[in-house]
Amino acid sequence: MTEGELRECAVVEGSGDSLLARTFPAPARAFRTAFQRDRERIVQSRAFRRLAGKTQVFTSRASDHFRSRLTHTMEVAQIARNVASALGLNEDLAEALALVHDIGHPPFGHAGERALHACLRRHGLSFDHNLHALRIVVHFEQRYAAHRGLNLTLGVREGIIKHSRDYDPTKYPELAEYMLDKRPPLEAQLIDLADEIAYLTADLDDGVESGLLEIGHIREHVGILGRSYAEVEKQHVGVEEKFLFNEALQLMQNTLVDDLIKTTRDGVEAIGATSLAEIREHPVRLSVFSEHAEAERLEEKRYLYDTLYSCRELELEHDKAEEVVTALFDFWMEDVEELPQGYIDEVVTEGHARVVADYIAGMTDSFILQQYAGVKRMVKRR
Repeated sequence: MTEGELRECAVVEGSGDSLLARTFPAPARAFRTAFQRDRERIVQSRAFRRLAGKTQVFTSRASDHFRSRLTHTMEVAQIARNVASALGLNEDLAEALALVHDIGHPPFGHAGERALHACLRRHGLSFDHNLHALRIVVHFEQRYAAHRGLNLTLGVREGIIKHSRDYDPTKYPELAEYMLDKRPPLEAQLIDLADEIAYLTADLDDGVESGLLEIGHIREHVGILGRSYAEVEKQHVGVEEKFLFNEALQLMQNTLVDDLIKTTRDGVEAIGATSLAEIREHPVRLSVFSEHAEAERLEEKRYLYDTLYSCRELELEHDKAEEVVTALFDFWMEDVEELPQGYIDEVVTEGHARVVADYIAGMTDSFILQQYAGVKRMVKRR
């Protein structure tokens, strides 16, 4: 399959299934594509700016060097654009999807998301950061006089929902316009794996920086990193361990990126796809790792769960996150009048529990801790 043919898989013109379609009319711009405009709308949004204050892995450890959701997002965007370029796909669409892929995450990372989900479950609801991201871009962001939301293209809105998982169309009839029974474009498919590559690399780096992981232990238990380290060590004899580790991380990342590019290209060629329609109708996703790379990815992911994500130091942070989220959720459920007026106005249409979750999900780590301290003082005075 040629680069030009792959690019044709990226954008379809026509009614209904056009990735360029917007909910509200928007005049074209002479020097910017539709997906470039989406990228700029995302970057200029409040929700995107708040990613700078949201946890990636570490919540309370004092270092300016750890990744935030924002810096992680920028790393994913670099990888996604690289992969899309190598495959001849639409780089602007891939970049826009990478920049928006984590915009729906609440404070305190996955610990905050689990706590918020548990709170909502008590009210027969759930929290899904992909679906919340869609709510942000179509409802919460208000920048235009004529409508709510960022008015993003269908291609980006579909990718927000479907980049990391498939949703059952019978359970989400309200999402019918996003073709839940079909595969997303390759640009959306590759985002989840670009995300994996970025955080697998970054979390080892931040884990060592934090002192919770040791380079020697990683080399022994993470095959792809150990092999990468041995290779760079041969090229840089006598160099300090931390610099060899940095080189090994980069080599590991490049190895995974190259594998993703090759395996995706091979998959597309194997089915002879020359259009987006053929990508959509294929029974499984085509942007995947090879069997060998997937096994190494799973090995490293298990290692990170066993040694970093579930370590006592981070578990204490997770417990604190759960305490803060749960206490604030319960407080605003008991006293809706303490919510900002804009959220109170939404209760009638969106429901009390959902509105409280929306408010909490939009907070940065520092803001939610300020709110928690303020609520504790208020309760104590009562």
